[in-house]
Amino acid sequence: MSSAAGSARGGDIAPVFAALGDPTRRQIVELLMAAEFATATGLAGRLDISRQAVAKHLGLLADAGLAASQRVGRETRFVACVEPLVEVTRWVDLQQQQWDTRLGLMRRALADRPLEAP
Repeated sequence: MSSAAGSARGGDIAPVFAALGDPTRRQIVELLMAAEFATATGLAGRLDISRQAVAKHLGLLADAGLAASQRVGRETRFVACVEPLVEVTRWVDLQQQQWDTRLGLMRRALADRPLEAP
């Protein structure tokens, strides 16, 4: 397989969020994850869009590092690449931990304050 094209490498997750912002691209990622590989023609048959539209979506997914392709004979096969999703998950987990910490500190600070009479 050719390596996934690279905006999502090196921790830049903005292209991944941009690519996943489109419901059709999310559906394509789900289809790629569920299969060993897929072709643009095969994906178009499962979606309500043209092969050319699928090819454009696959190009954007590849640019974000979410898909990779390999030429086999006359067809181009696409596979999902999970590493960018792992990076996004790490980022989301970190944000959640930070918010949990902040909210815990706020709860404790509010619990320690005396109630004011109205």
